[in-house]
Amino acid sequence: MHIVSTVFIESFEMRQAPGPSSRIDITGIYFSLAAPSLPPVTVDPHLMALIFCPLGEPGNGVFEVVFRKGINEESEQLARNVSPFTVEPGKFTYRLVRGEIELQELGQIFAHCRVDHGDWSIVPLTLLPPVA
Repeated sequence: MHIVSTVFIESFEMRQAPGPSSRIDITGIYFSLAAPSLPPVTVDPHLMALIFCPLGEPGNGVFEVVFRKGINEESEQLARNVSPFTVEPGKFTYRLVRGEIELQELGQIFAHCRVDHGDWSIVPLTLLPPVA
């Protein structure tokens, strides 16, 4: 299986289209957010991954997201989510992960995402100073 896209989002909505075909309307893709207060602070970004299963593959997988302080696998782990899923071969599915991350300082964190034991897809998120 393959991760097609991984982004932080504000919201999404599924809708039918002629075909039968589905559409995902994604609102508010972001890669930074203002902290709700000065650190220490807890943030809860919503991460959406779109995953494709080629024909001939079994269609069962595990989506893993590890929020880390750095880009390397050895970087400190802040939070982790693992969720099994099923998708019909030849089709797409989505996974939505709501992180709950306690941060001691402003700056960047990285969502390390993968299906099963595949390659990591890394998405940065920058925590900005609170808005006055």
